[in-house]
Amino acid sequence: MRRYFLFIAGLFFCQMLTAQVIFPSASDIAGTDSAHIETVPLTIFENVEVNQDPRLEKMLKWHVENNQKRDGINGFRVEIFFSSALSAKEQALKKKKEFLSKYPEYNVHVKFSAPNFRVRVGDFRTKNEALKLYKEIQKDYPGAFIVPDIIDFPLLKTENNYERPD
Repeated sequence: MRRYFLFIAGLFFCQMLTAQVIFPSASDIAGTDSAHIETVPLTIFENVEVNQDPRLEKMLKWHVENNQKRDGINGFRVEIFFSSALSAKEQALKKKKEFLSKYPEYNVHVKFSAPNFRVRVGDFRTKNEALKLYKEIQKDYPGAFIVPDIIDFPLLKTENNYERPD
């Protein structure tokens, strides 16, 4: 058993030695022509030929056009109010003001889809994110529930936190 273990360990060690990758050092790169290094990837892409069905190009164009027509992306919101009463619009606006006074950090949307006025909160990309808000407001709005909706595009950060500090 001991010989068998040593044999397997030896094979594993030999495999590790042969799998080593040697990267060129800075002195190796300095000796080569830098213009040649920069053009190598470009020539590779020039030689790539893509053969695809023309219907695929048509489908891609259709997909882009449909996405440009929509004013958002698929996501989730928490619905806190809906009504079809005669004073539903006033109630919805009142509910919006009430919610914003308690939770000013969330977006509130009042929508009308005949015959109901709806008040929906947040712009969440996943149901899990919407669930966090749902649990937070459950005491104040026990009738709230999570609904799929077309949400606004996420805001881009103005600060560039992705660069390394030099």
